Amino acid sequence: MDLLRIHGLSISFGGIHALQEVDLNVIPQEILTVIGPNGSGKTTLFNCISGVYRPDRGEIFFEGESLLGLSPDAVAQKGIARTFQNLRLFLHMTVLDNLLLGRHIKFKKNPLNAYLRRRAEELRHREVVEEIIDFLDLQAYRQSRISDCPYGVQKRCEIGRAIAMEPRLLLLDEPFAGLTAEEKEETAYHITEIRGRYKTAIILVEHDLKIASRLAHRMIAFDHGELIAEGSPEEVQRSPEVITAYVGED
Repeated sequence: MDLLRIHGLSISFGGIHALQEVDLNVIPQEILTVIGPNGSGKTTLFNCISGVYRPDRGEIFFEGESLLGLSPDAVAQKGIARTFQNLRLFLHMTVLDNLLLGRHIKFKKNPLNAYLRRRAEELRHREVVEEIIDFLDLQAYRQSRISDCPYGVQKRCEIGRAIAMEPRLLLLDEPFAGLTAEEKEETAYHITEIRGRYKTAIILVEHDLKIASRLAHRMIAFDHGELIAEGSPEEVQRSPEVITAYVGED
């Protein structure tokens, strides 16, 4: 059974077709990389899946249930987490506290426990977050404010906050952007490990074709809102439509 199934997804903004009749499926625990020029529809796809945008037409099913009309918070409750092109972290808060925010959908409201000041629930969530801090090598920064952390650490923190939500589908929007070559290698390793350790499927938007190809089980390409190629990384990058989209007509 497909984890995610999209059929006929279309959305326009002011007459511009951001997505046009997109059909797509994702199976459990696969890494699907998404490539395409700037403005081709990659982030719009994420915004439709995560409930930020309401598509004009089409269907989005996650584990057999429709996501249409759900708020971003409700989509997250279903088991979908994401990162953003531009970091959405709380800069005045510590790395630890930012990761704990990723656990907010897992907290059980219990007024009696709050009244009696029982901390078992909070300690359980802190334990999960501490494991993520160890996994992402963030120990040296756990009590540092995000604003004081290097950019590469901030990117890892946003990935950590996403996996703290225990998603079954993780949407990573350009996780390698702005990183050094060494940081890219570390992030690539962590993404591969996330899939295995947390049993998570990953959709990865990326401009670095070398890293995108290395991580992908499958690759798709967009141009002007259309899905123009799908297959192995080698097949997609050899596609005449993809070559034209990236380098133009001869």
